[in-house]
Amino acid sequence: MSQRTEKELQGLLRELLALPAETEWVEFKHNRIKPDDLGAYISALSNGAALSGKLNGYMVWGIDDASHKVIGTDFVPATDKRGGQELESWLLQKLSPRIYFTFHSLNVDEKPVVILEIAKASHTPVQFDSTEFIRIGSYKKKLKDFPEKERALWRAFDATPFEDLPAMEQADDQLVLSLLDYPSYFELLELPLPDNRAGILEKLAQDDLITVNDSGTWNITNLGALLFARDFSKFKKLKRKAVRVVIYKGRNKLETVREQVGGKGYASGFEGLISFINSHVPRNEVMGQALRMEVPMFPELAVRELVANALIHQDLFASGTSPMVEIFEDRMEITNPGIPLVDTDRFLDSPPRSRNEAMASLLRRSGICEERGSGIDKVVAQTEVYQLPAPLFEIRDDNTQVVLFGHKNLNEMDQADRIRACYQHACLKWVERSQMTNSTLRERFGIDPKNSATVSRVIKDTLAASLIRPFDENQGKRNARYIPFWA
Repeated sequence: MSQRTEKELQGLLRELLALPAETEWVEFKHNRIKPDDLGAYISALSNGAALSGKLNGYMVWGIDDASHKVIGTDFVPATDKRGGQELESWLLQKLSPRIYFTFHSLNVDEKPVVILEIAKASHTPVQFDSTEFIRIGSYKKKLKDFPEKERALWRAFDATPFEDLPAMEQADDQLVLSLLDYPSYFELLELPLPDNRAGILEKLAQDDLITVNDSGTWNITNLGALLFARDFSKFKKLKRKAVRVVIYKGRNKLETVREQVGGKGYASGFEGLISFINSHVPRNEVMGQALRMEVPMFPELAVRELVANALIHQDLFASGTSPMVEIFEDRMEITNPGIPLVDTDRFLDSPPRSRNEAMASLLRRSGICEERGSGIDKVVAQTEVYQLPAPLFEIRDDNTQVVLFGHKNLNEMDQADRIRACYQHACLKWVERSQMTNSTLRERFGIDPKNSATVSRVIKDTLAASLIRPFDENQGKRNARYIPFWA
């Protein structure tokens, strides 16, 4: 929520005064009210704005409720306190989630007016002091007493993707172009750069990176800021969405070698992010045809795809957390907020379901991630080519985590590693319209045909875990074929 100019405030006030009466998202007051009443109004107006499809709710002091005439007010928010604490700070502590709101002061015909601008509730009803409020006509009421309003409010949340919400409002042309890395947008999408400002803004608007206001100013959407911010710190609501990369010494988190927080948008900063990660990935020494050489522990294609997946599939409404890449001497852990919409056992074959389809689409169009449904296939295939342990997909608390492991010989893998590798190999063969055999699994592990009995034990353990089943129940053991349990 950006700071408004005097001209913008005067225009906003005229719009609000032109309303025939108070609404679910607008309240007029004369003078100061009790702080607890004010907190309840903030909850009610924020929820009311979401229910009414408005970006913000408003409370205006210095207005006659009946006639909407400007009468002035004695309310001065900057000096108002609650129990010795500044009013705004006290209100923030009582609100959950901590939505953005701001007080504007202006003079109309030499009469003081205060406008409180309140961001709409975005993914859950706003509470004040653990109670949710709503506007019923011109009255504030407890939301729980009006279940039909509560149901409608939740439907409104479902209908508004995070990408469409504003990261910054009322920005002029120059501010938009200074905050968004628009050259990267045109370069990544292979579009010609327009030779004038209006053409640039028009293209950004076509992809919903910005939206125009009636006043001619722009709102930068979360989509625009997340993908093409020049500096995440300029967008107060999105600072915690930046990707964190942490490099540890050894195999635990006791000693951090380095930590880096991304400053650029996901799209414009992606290549730099991947380069940074790969420069800190442990390297293995291998023997080539003529000499020894060092290669990264993990295939770059797998790293790229898993980092892109973490960005695309994160729960953007989750607060206080961000995508994270943690690098240890023997593994890499890639974590994103949110529980996946697809079971972790079905990552490889199921059509992807993304919470953030607009972001996913732009990242695919820009070539940052693979086409729909092919990414995890390539990750598993790459780990097989490198003969690495199978990646681990799991849910940790309210997060999704993928673990890439460094090289291990088959005899170094534990039973869980072997079963997971066998299952994923069967899945990969199935999506390739084939079936797993003892021979294909031997090749996956890189072991000699004479050790087929070892692979047979792995298959037997995976069958016992109910992760694979025979392709033909009547097949003999010699040329047996196997498919995933769900196939």
